[in-house]
Amino acid sequence: MIQLNHIHKHYGPRVALDDVNLHISNGICFGLIGPNGAGKSTLMKILSCILEDFEGEALVSDQPLRENRDSIKKKLGYVPQEICLEEKLTAIDNLSFFGRIYGLKGNDLKHAMDKVMKKVGLYDRRKDLVSSFSGGMKRRMNIACALLHNPKIIILDEPTVGVDPQSRNYIFDIIKDLKKEGKTVLYSSHYMEEVENLCDEIALIDSGNIVEYGSIREILKKHATPSIFVQSEGIKKKDLVTFGEVTEVKDGFVVETEEPLKVMDDLASIFIEKNISVERLEISKRSLEDIFLTLTGTSLRD
Repeated sequence: MIQLNHIHKHYGPRVALDDVNLHISNGICFGLIGPNGAGKSTLMKILSCILEDFEGEALVSDQPLRENRDSIKKKLGYVPQEICLEEKLTAIDNLSFFGRIYGLKGNDLKHAMDKVMKKVGLYDRRKDLVSSFSGGMKRRMNIACALLHNPKIIILDEPTVGVDPQSRNYIFDIIKDLKKEGKTVLYSSHYMEEVENLCDEIALIDSGNIVEYGSIREILKKHATPSIFVQSEGIKKKDLVTFGEVTEVKDGFVVETEEPLKVMDDLASIFIEKNISVERLEISKRSLEDIFLTLTGTSLRD
């Protein structure tokens, strides 16, 4: 269990985290979602015991983080955005270096290295120089280094940025396997489709503030009002306002309504009666990315 109470962090005059409160249960994949500069990496560095200068209370497995850094570090595996590998060494030599930092040696180290290299799909490349690896393979090696000591909590800071499709799928499979093993995974991203595929619960963060958090289903139920999408050259916004709240989008109009079936039937009848040509008339629901934009005014790609 991870508990964050009133976390604040400043870099000079800039606010990185502003009164962050979160509860992350054991054994789930928790997504931290926001654009670049939202505060995701700062929060992860605090939980990984890298940043010590912050205000508020952080607890990991019911232990206050400040007073128990050494014992908490043993439970954590941290995968930063940056590639933290020595490219002039082989994959196995890199793992050996990290293994010794974790206190592994002898047969225990060898067994752990073989296990993680198989998990990330690079066992056959274990004796190759890291400089010969693709960007996606280096990302997977980054993860292997964090898993060596069999941590209970794995923190992954945007692990799929710039990776190839094969490596992305490997990373997804790794996370799903970790969940099956009962590990707690904290996963940051600004790719909403990844989060929907992997995470049990999420927090939406923008400018250091948690603007919403909970299960994906809860957030969608709370914010995603059913709507009708209308695309027609013969329709203007003023023609739709009696049916609900109308938003003009790139290819047409979105009409938010609590009675989508009735409104769609009414619109269809009007279009037939007035002989209006319609390219699209369909029921839709707002996506998580739409909800983030509504709550923050910021796109995840900004």
